[in-house]
Amino acid sequence: MTAKRTTKTAKSKGVFGQPHAPAKMFRVGLYARVSTHDQKTLPLQIRTMREYAAKRGWEIAVQIKEVGSGAVERELREKLMSAARRREIDVVLVWRLDRWGRSLADLVVTLKELAELGVGFVSLTEALDLTTPTGRAMAGLLSVFAEFEREILRERIRAGIVEARLNGTKLGRPLTAAKKAAQIRKLHRAGVSKAEIARRLEIGRTSVRRILAHL
Repeated sequence: MTAKRTTKTAKSKGVFGQPHAPAKMFRVGLYARVSTHDQKTLPLQIRTMREYAAKRGWEIAVQIKEVGSGAVERELREKLMSAARRREIDVVLVWRLDRWGRSLADLVVTLKELAELGVGFVSLTEALDLTTPTGRAMAGLLSVFAEFEREILRERIRAGIVEARLNGTKLGRPLTAAKKAAQIRKLHRAGVSKAEIARRLEIGRTSVRRILAHL
């Protein structure tokens, strides 16, 4: 009698003969940003990030292109953060860290929020991958540097205040409206509107209302 041959099943077996659960496909949000005067790298950023996402087997759920200058508010970046809060993406992918963060402190704050949301972060140029233990350790170092940066700024402000006082400089907002209180009351008694008083004396309408409230 011919022995029956055991055929291999097409499905791979996991622990104790159970089939492996299919690997979760990460949904990635791409964020590219260029300055107003130099938009040449935008296609390069997008192409490089799309190739990286394909290599990792990630599904591109959102793609943001932002054009701006300096350290102004990144309005379109907020759309990506909103997608992360709605759990529509699993990881954020950027070309370079300075494309994402306005400053080191801003970078740390946004990375912390993403981590709390369970959303990963990858920056290609710096090879920073917060989906790995090593990348998360690097993020911790960024927090230390951000605090160091804030402390230096505070020291500079304090030193500047001391220097200004030594030179006899008066600190605080100028008392422009308070000095014109008598004029404000006089014009008000003459029937001039608050808006017109503010215009004539070149002060804010809020200041006019505040002074007249103490009549």
